[in-house]
Amino acid sequence: MPDFDSTFLIVCTIVVLALSFDFINGFHDTANAIAASVSTRAMTPRMAIILASVMNFVGAMIFTGVAKTIGGKVADPAALTHGVWIVIATLLSAIAWNLITWWYGIPSSSSHALIGSLAGAVIAAEGFGGVNGSGFISIVQALIFSPIIAFAVGYVVMTLLKLIFARANPHIVNKGFRSVQILTAAFQAFTHGTNDAQKAMGIITMALVAASYQDSLEVPFWVKFSAALAMALGTSFGGWKIIKTMGTKIFKMEPVNGFASDVSAASIIMTATATGLPVSTTHVITSAILGVGSAKRFSSVNWGVAGRIVSAWLITIPISAVIAAVLFKVIAFIFL
Repeated sequence: MPDFDSTFLIVCTIVVLALSFDFINGFHDTANAIAASVSTRAMTPRMAIILASVMNFVGAMIFTGVAKTIGGKVADPAALTHGVWIVIATLLSAIAWNLITWWYGIPSSSSHALIGSLAGAVIAAEGFGGVNGSGFISIVQALIFSPIIAFAVGYVVMTLLKLIFARANPHIVNKGFRSVQILTAAFQAFTHGTNDAQKAMGIITMALVAASYQDSLEVPFWVKFSAALAMALGTSFGGWKIIKTMGTKIFKMEPVNGFASDVSAASIIMTATATGLPVSTTHVITSAILGVGSAKRFSSVNWGVAGRIVSAWLITIPISAVIAAVLFKVIAFIFL
């Protein structure tokens, strides 16, 4: 175990990396939350980003259940021999994968990247026995089933809206939903903050426990505030490559479609947050959009783009795990 001074410096490095991850998450994943409202012209890009930044901050300040899940369910931080170094490898890996996918405009999952990286770093450091199998599986199950449920909910909601407004004037319907979509986009950004910002909180708290600075996974106020602020600032930088993919390349979206996808995705994310489960907001939002597009007209969905997105989902956990494992071995070679 490093001495006090070096441990303090390592933990400070972890805080900087975790907040950087949160900042990147803000402009990477929040683009998904506001893509529908921007593409349907319910809001201007500037208005959407300001609204999303504020709602992300508010959402991040309210809940901590997901942070405790991230901090303790994949591995017990108090039992890890090289806990702080594991966290550093985890964050470097997750940040690298987020930047790669952001650069290519692929809406991959920050959650998958973080969970995969954490598992890979723990295995590299402690072996497979270091991973809490039941906890890890429960998180992966939530990550797998939430987009499937979101697709189904999006399909059902859009089908119901089609039936309800079948005889209404399409122009009037879309005009009404364009206004309401401001509220649903705000709700979606709020739920994004409640779930995604907690992942950085959880990883910082995990490091604090591993470094013996605290003995529980209770999230300190300064951790909560700094993670919320980092995500809000990241959101303010936008994420136009991903907005373009989500808002225009999957299918031509109208306000009623944007409303349906926003409500469907936000409901799933909020339910997961209430139960303390980390889900991929990217997966949930994209799947809701795919479900809504399928209900509108199956052939209207660009399944080629959808397939490319799903492929990124499938490879994120294993690739990020490998990157983190390699990074930990490099760190161990240099410092341990």
